[in-house]
Amino acid sequence: MAALFGRRMRRGAASTAVAAAAMAALSASGAPSAVGEQPAASASERPSAGASGQEDPSVTGDSPYHTDLPPLKGPGRNDPPDETPATGSAESGIPATVLDAYRKAEASLAASNPRCRVPWELLAAIGKVESGHARGGRLDTNGTTPSPILGPVLNGVGFANISDTDGGAYDGDTLHDRAVGPMQFIPQTWESWGRDGNGDGRRDPNNIYDAALAAGSYLCAHDRDLTVERDLHQAILGYNRSQEYLRTVLHWYDYYRKGAHEVPDGSQPAPGAPTGNGGTTPSPAPVRPGTPSPSPTKPGKPTKPAKPGDGSSSKPTPPPTTPPPTTPPPTTPPTTPPAPATRLVDLGDGALSAPAGERFAERPAVRAERADKKPAAQAKVRFTLTGETGTTFEGGATTVTVTTKADGVAKAPALLAGGKPGALTVKATLLGTTEAVTLGLRGEVTAPRADKLVRTDETELTCEAGATFEGRIALTATRDGQAAPGVAATATVLVGADPADGEKAADQGPYFLTPGDEPAEDRRTRELTLTTDAKGNLLLPELHTDDTTGTFRLRVETTGGAVVVLELKVTDPA
Repeated sequence: MAALFGRRMRRGAASTAVAAAAMAALSASGAPSAVGEQPAASASERPSAGASGQEDPSVTGDSPYHTDLPPLKGPGRNDPPDETPATGSAESGIPATVLDAYRKAEASLAASNPRCRVPWELLAAIGKVESGHARGGRLDTNGTTPSPILGPVLNGVGFANISDTDGGAYDGDTLHDRAVGPMQFIPQTWESWGRDGNGDGRRDPNNIYDAALAAGSYLCAHDRDLTVERDLHQAILGYNRSQEYLRTVLHWYDYYRKGAHEVPDGSQPAPGAPTGNGGTTPSPAPVRPGTPSPSPTKPGKPTKPAKPGDGSSSKPTPPPTTPPPTTPPPTTPPTTPPAPATRLVDLGDGALSAPAGERFAERPAVRAERADKKPAAQAKVRFTLTGETGTTFEGGATTVTVTTKADGVAKAPALLAGGKPGALTVKATLLGTTEAVTLGLRGEVTAPRADKLVRTDETELTCEAGATFEGRIALTATRDGQAAPGVAATATVLVGADPADGEKAADQGPYFLTPGDEPAEDRRTRELTLTTDAKGNLLLPELHTDDTTGTFRLRVETTGGAVVVLELKVTDPA
């Protein structure tokens, strides 16, 4: 996620004073969700998003948000004596369709990710701060805004610098990204986290049902439990990496938890009313801290001209002087944009492969080229994972969009192998072309491995001929010091006690019995394959002996090369 990019928009000095007073009052009251009052970093201390070496931007690209806080309670107000919002108060009202979307997102996530426990009131708090609940619930019958809700152009002037990642598909801007929709997703984040919340088969950031479910899914990332304060704060800061933003959302979250009610769609005033820019809602320019809001000039009464002989001694006002014309700055001639990319080239050394549960050593990478086979910079490449292995990109997404650099190379984030072995495909698609340009990169998730195998006890393995060894042999497999579940292991009885005897399998001496209804003589085996359990444990079947005495070896080896060799002694009957 990107660092901070300057303070977010205010609604004037009066609103700022109210916000500060509200935060002070709530902090003094011991609000449970209050956070540390460390100041946010100044604009000069914050790196620009999208710069080389910087982390990915937040959900919103740290676009502006509404900093209004819930109403204060106290002397001189007509509010109830407690801190519960008054039933029917304007501030606690949420438009009907928007409220329905928040609640359905909560129910959907409770079923798909019960550990997260995301409350609808948290979605409402974010929706309030980001768009004023979709401009006060101005939605069509499907829950979609009649015109897009767009944040400012993220061109590095006052905000993040994020070059276009969607070819203008979501925000209509082919040069830079803008936050989109009621929950203000930037296009590249929507590509990874967009959801279909109303079941119409589309993922639309301008639809409140889709956007609310996507926001909840993002808040639940990284196996978070939002009833844990640390996870809750991290989730909100992932949406916008600002302590001021965190405090604002938490205040609305607390407010809605104490009471909220449904109001008709469109019955509330819409924040940031349109100003005739093609139907989109412009974001007000940010007001820097300490800058007073300009007061509108009131029109004065017209001055009556002085009549001759009325005693007026005022001198005539000289006409205003016109300043000399200034020379306009020289204009830079427009540059010809480079030719677009027309094809993709795989830069991998072969099939991508990793054991289940581990990170792939190689990252999927392609080069975008123009028709003349030269590298194409600033091309958009979408990587999409397909298959049933459960593999994801680092961070949990299955779709990411990457912009090529000057060398035309687009490299996807690291792949994390799922728990199910099998084949997968990483599909690379070149965006912004009239014809589909797609490249399929093959991959595979192999069986999980272990790098260490140990026996859990040191009991000597001795048995009389024609009898059964006492107890069953138990071992534990680990990988990087952690339990290694689902790892295949092969146990083989070998001839002789000395490794110099080689790896020759025994044809007499100790043996296992395979399951079945056949006679025991037909089920004898001196080699079998087993799999570790969920805790990496391996419990071998009972080990029997025939009439052959002597010393043997039992060799157990796992996928990944972990080996244990145990000595087996078979003695004459007593």
